[in-house]
Amino acid sequence: MRSTRSAAAAAVLLLGAAALSGCSAGGSSGADSGELTFITDKTWDFDAFSEESKKDIDVSLATTAYADQEAFQAFVKQSFRTNKSPGLFTWHTGGQLEELVAEGLVSPTTDIWTKAVENGDVAESVRDLYTVDGEQYCTPISVDDWVMYYDKRTFEEYGLTAPTTWEEMMAVSDTLVDNGVTPFWNAGGNPWAFVWFQILAAGTDLDLYTGLTTGEVDWTDPEVVDVMNIWLDMKEKGYFTDPGSKVAAETQMKDQEVAMIPFGTWYASTLTTVGLESGTDWGVFPIPNVNPDQETTPVAIETAPACTAENSPQKDLGLEYAEWWMSSEAQTAWSNQEGNLPYNPNAEASTEEFQAIGAEFADPSYEFYLRWYEAAPAPILTASLDQFTGFMTNPGDPTPYLEGIQQVADEYWAGN
Repeated sequence: MRSTRSAAAAAVLLLGAAALSGCSAGGSSGADSGELTFITDKTWDFDAFSEESKKDIDVSLATTAYADQEAFQAFVKQSFRTNKSPGLFTWHTGGQLEELVAEGLVSPTTDIWTKAVENGDVAESVRDLYTVDGEQYCTPISVDDWVMYYDKRTFEEYGLTAPTTWEEMMAVSDTLVDNGVTPFWNAGGNPWAFVWFQILAAGTDLDLYTGLTTGEVDWTDPEVVDVMNIWLDMKEKGYFTDPGSKVAAETQMKDQEVAMIPFGTWYASTLTTVGLESGTDWGVFPIPNVNPDQETTPVAIETAPACTAENSPQKDLGLEYAEWWMSSEAQTAWSNQEGNLPYNPNAEASTEEFQAIGAEFADPSYEFYLRWYEAAPAPILTASLDQFTGFMTNPGDPTPYLEGIQQVADEYWAGN
């Protein structure tokens, strides 16, 4: 999905059985109380944010947080089969949301979205991400643009400035390699193995990228092979960190082992957890086009939905909280706490870095597209993550890896 728009630490794994019996990290989840059962796979500090909602709408969050993605998804789906389904839970847009909607498991939010768009609290293009068969489901906690974070300390040490073109970014990378600093973070496995393919494919030809999400482009297409070979060339030049490293990206930047990290604007709060300060230690810049002839610069967009289970005893309370989360008051508070870029144009970003890039992304020369993790159909996503990880850990001819994805894609599109 592509669009333009007017504005642009680990969690603790708690016992699922306790949550199913009505308990959570914050206490009781009674249907009539102002304490809302909230199940999440995110590492954000929802307990602190709960203090804001308590003051504003007299509803607090009783949060159960999962560090393991598979355990989280298994628990959420299991809860739908009980009368203890959560009043609010985090999820994903795209195919994963469509699966829940098809089974009638999530509550519609169309009325909430209609009001929010009419009030100018959220862009129409964001509503599109939450639309399934003409109705809206869930509401966004955040809507994040993908940017390149860079270590200002390292850049200053070697006399570097934030690049504005791909050619400049490669020249910066060469200087960093010459000085023993790895230019870019690059991770294998679920969920981050897609990151550099996304950057390279969309930055080469956004229509090519989109065609892979719809089945109109084959994975063995020569242009896709060319994208993979750019990735391979960058790896051979020493531009990437070890994809199997267990050291977190933010720790590598803190230790000045890596200079640039591509991530959504939500990542600002993660950098804060290791003591890196916005504007002093790190900055951000738009990721340039690989292909300078592409008319617009693509910016990946991701969004973190908060959903309400249709059969939850706290359905009304969950929808009330979801609606409040879209308000300018809530988005300003969220930005102040997490340091990210609020999607509500009536809210204010808490850092100068994001105030500046938010204004820049309002220019029509930037075009927004849905990141791979949500844009790809689930079976193709899984296959691509596996094959990208294999390609990074055993680099070479990309053709066998692409053929592996195409085999799954053929099976999927034949049945859809």
